[in-house]
Amino acid sequence: MTRKDKQQEKDQEKAGSEDLSMPEQAEQNRSDDKQEVKEKKHSDQKKNETVTIPLSEYAAQLEEIDHLTMKADEFSDGWQRERAEFANYRKRITRDLDTQKVNFKAEIIKKYLAVKDDLDRALRNIPATFKDEPWINGIELINQKLSNLLNGEGIETIPAEGAAFDPSVHEAISNEENDEVESGFIIEVVQQGYKLGDRVIRPALVRVSK
Repeated sequence: MTRKDKQQEKDQEKAGSEDLSMPEQAEQNRSDDKQEVKEKKHSDQKKNETVTIPLSEYAAQLEEIDHLTMKADEFSDGWQRERAEFANYRKRITRDLDTQKVNFKAEIIKKYLAVKDDLDRALRNIPATFKDEPWINGIELINQKLSNLLNGEGIETIPAEGAAFDPSVHEAISNEENDEVESGFIIEVVQQGYKLGDRVIRPALVRVSK
């Protein structure tokens, strides 16, 4: 066998091999196409699936939703009420604390008012022979200093001298006939009255004409 004949034999074997593989490849391709179609069909079926439940179960679910909605509204209303009550509680506590502070302050100042009364009384009753004494000036300065301290704390005197009697700020210790003072007006202030803001710390003790 010549070299040429051998080459021809090899070419024939190769061609035969290729002829045999082509049907197998075609079969494989058809199998792949079928699988792809099957998968696509399965996917489309899943997309189009719908879940159905009995009407009784559906109604029960709707009832449960309504119940939960009602409960949520109740909790919301309760929370709003609690919030409002807590805000009112804070306001009440703040108001009570402010009142306690004023009461405490008033009680302390009342003690200083007793000292102020003594100084005022002493200066009103100084004998004429002592009016020019240097120590008298010292007492007057002390009294003025105490007055400034009280003013700095918001303490104000209650107008009384020559004013009409007002039971809310004045306390009458006597009612007297007086031709010089109109009835119902104050003749004399026996003890000065004081107030802190709108609060009367001590009413003015007065003599009233009738």
